Amino acid sequence: MEQLTTEMIMVMVMICVAIFLFIVEWIRVDVVAILMMVALPLLNLVTPKEAFIGFSSNAVISIIAVIIIGAGLDKTGVINRLVTPVLKIAGKSSSRIMIAISLTVAGISSFMQNIGAAALFLPAIQRISKKLKIPLSQLLMPIGFSAILGGTITLVGSSPLILLNDLLAPFNLEEFGLFDVTPIGLALVCSGIIYFIFFGHFVLPHRTAESDEASATEGVAALLDTYEDIGNLFEVRTPENFTHYREPITINDLKKKYLVNVAAIFEPPNFTTMSPSLDTEIKDRVVLAVYGTEDNIQRMAEAEAIQVKEGLDVFKNILSASISGAVEAVVAPRSNLIGKTLQDVNLAEQFRVTPLAVYHHGRTLKVDVSNVILDVGDAVLLHGTYKALTLLQRQRNLILTTPVDVEQMKPEKAAFAALWLGIALVMVIVFKIQLSVCLMTGALGMIITKVLSIDEAYQSVDWRTIFLLAGLIPLGIATEKTGTAAWIAHSVLGLLGPVSPIFLLTVIGVLSTVFTLVISNVGATVLLVPLVVNMALAANTDPRMAALVVGLATSNSFLLPTHQVNALYMGPGHYRSVDFMKAGSILSIIFIVVMIATIYLFYL
Repeated sequence: MEQLTTEMIMVMVMICVAIFLFIVEWIRVDVVAILMMVALPLLNLVTPKEAFIGFSSNAVISIIAVIIIGAGLDKTGVINRLVTPVLKIAGKSSSRIMIAISLTVAGISSFMQNIGAAALFLPAIQRISKKLKIPLSQLLMPIGFSAILGGTITLVGSSPLILLNDLLAPFNLEEFGLFDVTPIGLALVCSGIIYFIFFGHFVLPHRTAESDEASATEGVAALLDTYEDIGNLFEVRTPENFTHYREPITINDLKKKYLVNVAAIFEPPNFTTMSPSLDTEIKDRVVLAVYGTEDNIQRMAEAEAIQVKEGLDVFKNILSASISGAVEAVVAPRSNLIGKTLQDVNLAEQFRVTPLAVYHHGRTLKVDVSNVILDVGDAVLLHGTYKALTLLQRQRNLILTTPVDVEQMKPEKAAFAALWLGIALVMVIVFKIQLSVCLMTGALGMIITKVLSIDEAYQSVDWRTIFLLAGLIPLGIATEKTGTAAWIAHSVLGLLGPVSPIFLLTVIGVLSTVFTLVISNVGATVLLVPLVVNMALAANTDPRMAALVVGLATSNSFLLPTHQVNALYMGPGHYRSVDFMKAGSILSIIFIVVMIATIYLFYL
């Protein structure tokens, strides 16, 4: 075994620093990656060229292309068209519903980000829960776990698998093909679904009949029901003497007294403000567009001497159903809104949208919603023009769960979107062209045929993920280049002694699962692949299979609600961390057993 050198010690220190920063989250994970990218060449552990090689890597370009292709499929409604037939097939059986939606979500996740697939089906699942009186907690976790498992079906289903070939390149090992992992992925998806069919009743939170009704009104589904409570849009006018002989009245005063929301205000002769701030004073002879129930509107009109008009007049164009409306949104994982209030981010000033209600920690709030401290999975009901809501959607802090831009959707381009996805796949399968070139061809085709504009393509990419990937790749290079991976591998094998290939792969699977609990799956993959390849070579085990176990096992993210999909479903499903531990611990064991067994049957 090689002697421990100063360079090896420095690399291990950098690995420990990265892991520590990932765990404590003092700075964002993508900033940690950039820190590694800058520090490694300064310490002469990699060359400047190696430090930035991640941005031109096959993996990073492939992920950018996959995201753009997924955005094109979503933009044209190709994915949405699957929802209705799937629900028809599912019928009214809770098991059939879970199987049908889980398989569909897993299939979609194999070619696009699993968080997108999970968010797409969230409203439909909640409506089914309410209609059929199936507790939401019995559906969301199995379907969410299927979205994660679906990422193991193809080589482009998850970031770790996309990274795999790049991490194997320094060892001159044969690359994996697009569908080389498919037998394992299908086995994992099926085992997950079977697990919940037979044991879901025991491991999932079970509510009584009295709580079924409550569960059916949780999350975004609860906000849908608040339409009746919030009421409709009314146009009202204040009289000439509205401000005479009284204290100033603000929009917030009307909201608190009469439970109404002012969506717009018109001041003669021709000045309109959408989503005015709560401290705006209401003057004489102004026209307000107000959301409220008929009873509350009449109560306000009588008490304040305000005239209620029949239908929309001043606002008939700007607030027509084809231009504006109320939509539901869910606070996204890693959102900048987490820990803040709507007043802190001032959506009204920034985007001219009006928050009507918030679902937070099991309660639907319609008063003082601006002061609610938001958390992942909280649902917000917003009103605004579709143009404003589209701008808000591009910030990626809120996932809008209903279409907001009917005019900007491009169903007529659906055939082009499906065509370019097909072309990309044919190029990969038939012509054996490099994955990044094939996928970028599909992405470029969507832009050329105007499925997406180039600006929409740029905006669809989560650049935090890209910098995380590109920044950690040089850390993997340093681990291999300095001999650190080989030194650690020989040290670990020295402790284990002679081991069989199956035992070694199982140890690697468990190690990868533990790593992904404390750091990102991308970080775990970059750090572990060089290590396990060296371990496999030293133990006369197939190094490609050792690397594949890492790429797959880093998707074993069921024990904690830290994965994006788990975080998204935690609020609407009203889950606790202990619920994920209870259901996820058994599934994690099943995952490792099925993965190792399938690799043994098909690959060894």
